[in-house]
Amino acid sequence: MPLVSLSPQDPRVAQLMNDQQRELRRLYNDEDSRTEPFDPQILSGEGSALLVVEEGEQLLACGALKRLDDGSAEIKRMYTVPAARGRGLGRQVLNGLIAAGREAGYSRLVLETGNQQPDAVHLYESAGFRRIPNYGYYEGIEGSLCYELRLENLTKAG
Repeated sequence: MPLVSLSPQDPRVAQLMNDQQRELRRLYNDEDSRTEPFDPQILSGEGSALLVVEEGEQLLACGALKRLDDGSAEIKRMYTVPAARGRGLGRQVLNGLIAAGREAGYSRLVLETGNQQPDAVHLYESAGFRRIPNYGYYEGIEGSLCYELRLENLTKAG
């Protein structure tokens, strides 16, 4: 299935991102009802990218790059709908984001996931991401796992 770039303003994107947040809240028993709805502005702007896999009109998987500074970007909102898991769509999105990061001239990508998501941890580690100390918002958050991928160490085919 083709990987396509979409605007974070697409209403289907907001629905997918909100579904992701609900699933994470259930997974981590997060009862916080103050959750703000998805704000597309956080995934907009220079150096950002939003990639999705769609089948017909339905979005099956997504992920985004958010520029942090001239040399780095954060991978955000990686998600595959439950019915489409096991088809390699997350890897397809991740590979697309790595390529987009390289194309944008970033020297590194970072991301955060949680200790209750072994499939995500496996995906990131198998793609070459290595654990780093928790950064920014994630500092001191128990169960939060942060990773980095140094792009200058990868070949163009890598």
